[in-house]
Amino acid sequence: MIWFQVFQDGPEYEARKHKGTFTPPNISMKDIRAAVRPELFERSTVKSLYYIARHLFFTFGFYCIATHISNIARFTTNVPVMQQLVRGVLWILYWGWQGVAFAGIWCLGHEAGHGALSAYSWVNTVVGIVLHTSVLTPYFAWRMTHQTHHKSTNNIERDETYIPPTRQDFQLPDGKVAVRMDYTEILEETPAFTLFKLFIRQFFGFQLYLIHNRKGNPRYPPGTSHYMPSSKLFKPEQRKFIIVSNIAIGSMLVLIAGYIYQKSWSDAWFYYFAPWLVAHNWIVMLTYLQHSDPTIPYYRKDQWTFARGALATVDRPLFGWVGRFFFHNINTDHLAHHFFATIPFYNLPQVTEAIKPVLGEYYNYDSTPALYALWRSFTQCTFVESEGDILFFKNQHGEAIIEPRI
Repeated sequence: MIWFQVFQDGPEYEARKHKGTFTPPNISMKDIRAAVRPELFERSTVKSLYYIARHLFFTFGFYCIATHISNIARFTTNVPVMQQLVRGVLWILYWGWQGVAFAGIWCLGHEAGHGALSAYSWVNTVVGIVLHTSVLTPYFAWRMTHQTHHKSTNNIERDETYIPPTRQDFQLPDGKVAVRMDYTEILEETPAFTLFKLFIRQFFGFQLYLIHNRKGNPRYPPGTSHYMPSSKLFKPEQRKFIIVSNIAIGSMLVLIAGYIYQKSWSDAWFYYFAPWLVAHNWIVMLTYLQHSDPTIPYYRKDQWTFARGALATVDRPLFGWVGRFFFHNINTDHLAHHFFATIPFYNLPQVTEAIKPVLGEYYNYDSTPALYALWRSFTQCTFVESEGDILFFKNQHGEAIIEPRI
């Protein structure tokens, strides 16, 4: 890839943008299901455990290499200043790769939450709790709200996460009379402030969502939390599972505290918390880019169907082989996952290829480089209209690149 192409839209995105209008799909779930071979639905516990073991092997390997960073720096050079430089570079590399590995652990826990790792529910539960707890995610609490997301994908009234603000939320004038200056006065911000907001969202946004529903559905009252068994997020019969999640998280925090007591806070920061924060950046990026895009619609009321919600998804080849190997197809084949959430991740590439002919122009793919796609969505997906049943994001000037055609 030529360097400047890193800052260009992918041709698939350009093709959707140039259409200018959007007709909602009416594709039959029966036709989509018929395109998928029955054996692709089969879940192999042994195969899933192999992928988990392989992933944990690399995770542990990164940790082992990191424990020798000081020795590597001393072996590389005898100059103290250069040793510090080498150590700094190696720690950054470790945080980057271990952050990818931690995000992959979260992705495997996500698969367990869908029951996609094994035909035995207890295997999915045990594996999911262990994996998600290890990266401080409350397994049952997140699984329950994530299932609601799958049942209501891009339904602006019922979806769970990344609910876009509306014109009314920003107190913008009516679109029929608003001029460019109206949007500038309310929505314009400096690039530095935009970067600051992006940094906070990427590294802390997921935990803030879990703690107090930041960027979650506004229908819930203030103080809504994934850690509160009495939260409106959950049904009364689900509350005991939230307590189990909290006990698991508490146990993990005790283990970390024990590690800090035996070693040091510095060791905990360098080996665990720094890559854990980097992992959050990838987790937020992965999940945000799956459904938030200037060319992807939201729906209200009767215009939403399960199939339309699933099709409001973009497959992205994020980081090439790294994304497939460590993120377990969570973005490369996410559209297929939304149609068939219990199909194991290692079969999803075949499912994607099988349903493409059925979906036709409604299969959304975007080869735009990941970081540029993130910046594009973060800066252009500003708000949606307060009225209307098919909605596309508008930018800070009140402009949408696609308009619905019913």
